[in-house]
Amino acid sequence: MAKPNIKQLEKRAKQIRQDIIKMLAKAESGHSAGPLGMADIFTALYFNIANINPKKPNWPNRDRIFLSHGHICPVLYATMARRGFFKVKELDTLRQLGTRLQGHPHRGSLPGVESTSGPLGQGLSQCCGVALAAKLDNKKHWIYCLTSDGEHDEGQHWEAVMYAGKRRLSNITAFLDRNNIQIDGYTEDVMPLEPLREKYEAFNWHVIEIDGHNIAEIIAAANQAKAIVEKPVMIIAHTVPGKGVSFMEYDYIWHGKPPTPEEAKKALKELK
Repeated sequence: MAKPNIKQLEKRAKQIRQDIIKMLAKAESGHSAGPLGMADIFTALYFNIANINPKKPNWPNRDRIFLSHGHICPVLYATMARRGFFKVKELDTLRQLGTRLQGHPHRGSLPGVESTSGPLGQGLSQCCGVALAAKLDNKKHWIYCLTSDGEHDEGQHWEAVMYAGKRRLSNITAFLDRNNIQIDGYTEDVMPLEPLREKYEAFNWHVIEIDGHNIAEIIAAANQAKAIVEKPVMIIAHTVPGKGVSFMEYDYIWHGKPPTPEEAKKALKELK
């Protein structure tokens, strides 16, 4: 990891949030709350933490980044574009006919996308396979999994949690977007998830809890994870859905709703 310039990274995260609003408004379709809430984590990952090369997206020694909750892909696309995987102007094609920027990421359509995601709860299972293969081949690259709290309702996710703990897949670092919302409401109303820390620890994971909007904390947690050699690491990142846009924050209605042109104008004004 390079020494972080936190102010520069914060500025980049704000730029990515602006991109997200513009993309969604033009598409008139897509998810707002989750992408805005994860902008700081994606910025830290792609611009500091992960060992990646946009000019060589299939470089064998690259770190792998898996987005399990694929519906927040506007933040993935905006971050990848700003990192240099493709031209920023292509962001205007989100969800358009024939676009590479589909409503859920598709492996093979866009360089740098590691997995096809959409059905929730599958990302960590994919990471387990890649992580185990890396260990068997004595490879040193890292596997990062980005997962939502709502998809913790899925049984397959917990099977992967148990498997990773059992196999001591210490080359997995997962980020849990703990924003407390899902499409039908607040997570603790729909299907209570707490105590999450204790659940992961019971399945032989090391757990770190952070402010998911503090880039210095995000980077420090990823650094700490590299020092845990006997078990996988779950970073529970407490985030605000719709972060940076006052009328979206904490409101689960914005889980799967794009802004209107007028709402986008207001949001961009707040994000300046």
